[in-house]
Amino acid sequence: METITWNDFEKVRMHVGTIVKAQVFEKARNPAYQLEVDFGAEIGLKRSSAQITKLYQPEELIGRQVVAVINFPVKQIANFFSECLVLGVVGDEKEIVLLQPDRPVKNGHRIA
Repeated sequence: METITWNDFEKVRMHVGTIVKAQVFEKARNPAYQLEVDFGAEIGLKRSSAQITKLYQPEELIGRQVVAVINFPVKQIANFFSECLVLGVVGDEKEIVLLQPDRPVKNGHRIA
């Protein structure tokens, strides 16, 4: 495994946000949802394509806080522009369990 420096780690901007919109991403090659995540006043709303369909339904995602990387370049997936990467744990069957704080926190707070 390649190691990184503390300076490398500090470049990755991971923040907490709340999912405010979730819908099936019809044009994705692999099953996915289109998410809209609220990161608070300073960062605002960002969109993400997330392959989390094995364990989650769109309606249960609304209001859920998640951890995401917000400073990757925008990635076009079909007709959708993904602006952040929602983080999760990859299970043995490639199912994704979302990372989230264990108690409510203010949207936009940074992960350290």
